[in-house]
Amino acid sequence: MLNSTNQPLSKLNIFSLKGVQMKTFHITWLTFFFCFFAWFGMAPLMKMAREQLNLTKDQVGNIQIASVSATILARLMIGRIIDKFGPKRIYTWLLVLCAIPVIFIGTSQSYLSFLIFRLAIGVIGASFVITQFHTSIMFAPNIKGTANATAGGFGNAGGGAANFFMPLIASGLSAIGLCTSADSWRYAMIFPGIMLLLCAFLYHRYTEDSPAGDFKNLDMGKKNKENTFLLAAKDYRTWILTIAYAACFGVEITVDNFAPIFFTDSFGATIAVAGMVAGIFGWINIFARPVGGILADKIGKTWGFDGKTLLLASLLLIEGIGLIWFAKSGNIGMAILMMFVFGLSLKMANGATYSLVPFINPKAVGSVAGIVGAGGNIGAMLIAFMFKAKANHLSKNLTGDHVLHKDLIDYTSAFTLLGYIILTIGIAVFIFRTVMAQKQRNINELVFNPSK
Repeated sequence: MLNSTNQPLSKLNIFSLKGVQMKTFHITWLTFFFCFFAWFGMAPLMKMAREQLNLTKDQVGNIQIASVSATILARLMIGRIIDKFGPKRIYTWLLVLCAIPVIFIGTSQSYLSFLIFRLAIGVIGASFVITQFHTSIMFAPNIKGTANATAGGFGNAGGGAANFFMPLIASGLSAIGLCTSADSWRYAMIFPGIMLLLCAFLYHRYTEDSPAGDFKNLDMGKKNKENTFLLAAKDYRTWILTIAYAACFGVEITVDNFAPIFFTDSFGATIAVAGMVAGIFGWINIFARPVGGILADKIGKTWGFDGKTLLLASLLLIEGIGLIWFAKSGNIGMAILMMFVFGLSLKMANGATYSLVPFINPKAVGSVAGIVGAGGNIGAMLIAFMFKAKANHLSKNLTGDHVLHKDLIDYTSAFTLLGYIILTIGIAVFIFRTVMAQKQRNINELVFNPSK
């Protein structure tokens, strides 16, 4: 174990705050938690906003697309920026700037203004890249996968917390008379905005860019003159991980956005119940993503990069099967169970993916993390387009000809198709890994056994 205070740690003790490495670890996952909380804070409140702003099915689809599309460019850009300037300054400014649309989305009075605010909030998804970069640089190679997955898992749980707590915050505000029930979603969004500003202060005050200190004091920007984005883009493994991450994290964002509406409109759940049920999916991150990283690290010690890739392919296959079963469950009890099953494999796949990221190119960790992270949002955006196209209007009769609801949305066929797509990607990653492993074995035989 490296004992020097200015070296990456080779052991993760989550109950420790000793040293800049562990302080940074805890602050970065906590910050990432509230970034996700703010990013998906509107998801469980969308039914309220939809009714008050009279949003159509297509407009809801466009808003969901907007919520993930801005993150794509933000993640691509921020990866290169943190390679040069370090995570501390970039994260602080990101938090301050993104707090603005989070707080002011409640002022929306039309579809267009709501869409613009939702688009701006999506930029905060770039926080993930900074979190993964910061944990990668603070920990040694033997523990990078575990550290990345644990920080990512704890942080991603913010999406589940938002689904669980935001309806409670909104109802609490109306219950104590601070606002009407119809306007409660507007005031509720102030809370995550304030938390982002608090996290900005903590990040700037108590973290450093690396175990050795801040980049500006180490002249890291001057030392790193290579175009790290090109270094990352030239490696085909970056793009394999990008596709894989689209198939796991892209689905996670989709479920965070669409699950509350799916449970309210398909199973008649209340907003609060739907938020709590969908929150289960987010809370899985606390243990599932870390388990994926830990398992990948253990497999990597014996079977290396290829072994980790095989694990990733297997998890994607389980995810695809679980998604199909979830869509076809037919009742809320089975839907919750299957959401847990495919959610478990999905979040383990997230951890397995980012256990591989730091080893693509050590000179371009930020850029690789940015490209792969953007792949998750590209996947989410494409899936959102598919959900928009596959969504159906659904009406339910209470008695006779009396219509209980006139404007419900059915996403059953969209979730089913998504399951088959993920299953196909899992098979493709498995085949690719097998082919590349065989080629490597053939190369080794030529090198070490030329007589054959």
